[in-house]
Amino acid sequence: TQGTSRCGSSYSFQGFYVVQIVIDQYTASCATGLGLDALNRALADRVSGLRRNDFEGCDIASWIGRVADVEKYELPESLHHLDSRNNRLAWAGLQQDRFLESVETMVERVGARRVGVVLGTSTSSIGQTEMAYRQLDPDGDMKPEFRQPQVHNLHSPGIFVSRVTGVRGPSLTISTACSSSAKVFATAARWIRAGVVDAVIAGGVDSLCLSVLYGFNSLELVSEQPCRPFDVNRDGINIGEAAGFALLTRMDLAEEAALSLLGYGESCDAYHMSHPHPDGKGAVLAMQRALHHAGISAAQVDYVNLHGTASQANDQIEARAMAQVFDGKTLASSTKGWTGHCLGAAGIIEAIIAMESTRTGQVPGTLNCTNPDTDFEYDILLENHRGPVDIAMTNSFGFGGNNCSLLFAGAREGGGQ
Repeated sequence: TQGTSRCGSSYSFQGFYVVQIVIDQYTASCATGLGLDALNRALADRVSGLRRNDFEGCDIASWIGRVADVEKYELPESLHHLDSRNNRLAWAGLQQDRFLESVETMVERVGARRVGVVLGTSTSSIGQTEMAYRQLDPDGDMKPEFRQPQVHNLHSPGIFVSRVTGVRGPSLTISTACSSSAKVFATAARWIRAGVVDAVIAGGVDSLCLSVLYGFNSLELVSEQPCRPFDVNRDGINIGEAAGFALLTRMDLAEEAALSLLGYGESCDAYHMSHPHPDGKGAVLAMQRALHHAGISAAQVDYVNLHGTASQANDQIEARAMAQVFDGKTLASSTKGWTGHCLGAAGIIEAIIAMESTRTGQVPGTLNCTNPDTDFEYDILLENHRGPVDIAMTNSFGFGGNNCSLLFAGAREGGGQ
C-alpha cells in the first residue's frame, strides 16, 4: 500500500504510528428484514424491501422502507421507561447476528468502562414525542406514561444502547443528517487510537415518523413510486428506517476480525442547507481524505456504495464528484432501491453493505435504474456483479454539506494479519 508500512495490529503511515482498527462483529436490520442473512438474500435476489406507504396516520402517496413488526419487539421490563419505536427498532437490531454476545465477550475481556457507544440518528425518538403531544390530557399536560426525559432527547439511542449492553464507557449520539451513522466510524477510531477506550459500539438507528415523512414531502423530495437512483426518470426519495451496529476494536483484541476500517474522510462544504455543492466539492474532499488517510490510490478501490438518493440534484452531482476522483473502472452503485433512504441510519446500513461486498464478493447493482441518465459523468453499475472486492468505499452526504466517506478492506489487506 502506497506510503504505508504495516505490521501486526498497527502500521506506520508517513512516519506516524497508527493503531489498526478492525470490525469484530456487525449487524444490519432494515426494510429487507432483520439481520445480515435477510439483507444478503434480498440483494442477491434483487428483491426490494420497499412497500406502499402504510405508516399509521400518514396519507402521503409514496413508498417507504418499513421494518416489519417493530412494534412486537417489546423492551425488557427494566427498560420500559425508554420505550419508543426508535428504541424498539434498536432492540430488534441488537438481537441479530449474535451481536449482543460479541459485546458481552468484549466487556468480559476489557471491562465495561473500556467500551464506548457512538450512534448516529436523525429523528431519534421524535415519533414518541409526536404521540405524546397528540395525547395531551385535558389541561394540556403530558400524560404520565409519556414523561420520558431520556426518550424525548436526541441522545436517546445512545442512552438506550448503553443501558441494554451494560457498557459504561463514553456515550455519544451524532446527528449530522444523512452522514450521521457514517461519521460514527471516524469518531470510534479516534477514541480507540487516543486510548480513551479499547472498543466501541458504533452504529445508527432511525425510525419512521410523521415529522420526517411530511417534512420531506413538503420539500417535494418524496417520490410516489419506488425510488430510481441515477435513472433519467428519477423523481425523489423513499424514506426508510433501519438499525445497524458494528463493534470496532484494535486488531489484538479482535476474536476473528475479518474486516479493517482502512480509512475515513469527512468534510462540510456548507454550500446550502439542502442542496449539495454543484461541483461536488465537499463530496470530492471527503473521498480524497479517506484515500489519503488509508494511504491508497483511487485505483485500488474496487467498489463504491454511493449515497445515490434518487433525487435529481444528488445523483447528478455525486456522479460528477465520482468522475473527479475515480477513472471509471471502479464499480459504483446505489442500494437505496432495496432499503429506501434511512436518513441517520443510512450510513451504517450502506457501510455494512460495502463491508459485506469484501466478504462475499457480491456487488449489488442499482435496483430500479433501467434508463440511466446520459448526463452523468460516471457510469453506474446496474446489474449485480460477482468478483473479488479487496477494498470498498461508502459515501454518505447529508444536509448542510455534512459529508463522510469510509474505506473498508479484508483484515489482511488492512494490515491485521
